[in-house]
Amino acid sequence: MRGGLLGGLYQVSEWVSRFAVINLLWLIFNLPIVFVIISMLFAEHTGEVFILTIPLIVLSPFLFFPATAAMFASVRDWVIKKDYISLMKSFWNYYKENYKRSLLGGFILTGLWITWAVEYYYLSEVSVPLMFTFMIMGMVLFVYSINFFSMMAHYHLKLRTLLKKTFIITIGSPVLFLTVLLGSSLIIYVSVNGPLFFIPFFTGSLAAFISFSAFYRLYLKLAEKQVLQK
Repeated sequence: MRGGLLGGLYQVSEWVSRFAVINLLWLIFNLPIVFVIISMLFAEHTGEVFILTIPLIVLSPFLFFPATAAMFASVRDWVIKKDYISLMKSFWNYYKENYKRSLLGGFILTGLWITWAVEYYYLSEVSVPLMFTFMIMGMVLFVYSINFFSMMAHYHLKLRTLLKKTFIITIGSPVLFLTVLLGSSLIIYVSVNGPLFFIPFFTGSLAAFISFSAFYRLYLKLAEKQVLQK
């Protein structure tokens, strides 16, 4: 009984350390973006926020997307129970390995988010139906962006094929869509309203773990039916 309890505590502490280390690495690689976001939160005027969005947009493809791709790839190892040398080394290896694809994908997704934000800002005020339409489009784009990282972590595909397959699983699997949307939304809510330690230690890595776990369950089902091919 004692051994079982100690073994359980060891497993819990190991998982906590995994989430914390990967999340901290993710934040460190996104440090300039973190500073920009903090500056936006403390901005006193709307004009300051608007000006700060420029470096945020410019930095995202170069920093956020490669770091997030590395985080998802690291989390993938835990889900599929793959052996790894160390968290820091595996994160850095995945960062280098996926940098080009994540950078190019980052340009495309950043462009999509800018287009959505501009259209939502101007057209949502025209009518309530338009506002809800763009809200739904935003949710789809949000889930699509997360699924993009899961697909990149699991498949070595050309960017065009990767974007196409991501669209297929985003639209074609309501269960995956709702799991990613609700799971990530809950984590964001807890991060904003919960204890301060949650963001630096768990927000990104926990969202990645839940999202990739849901994606991997779908992958296993589809693999049995030979729908998705590596």
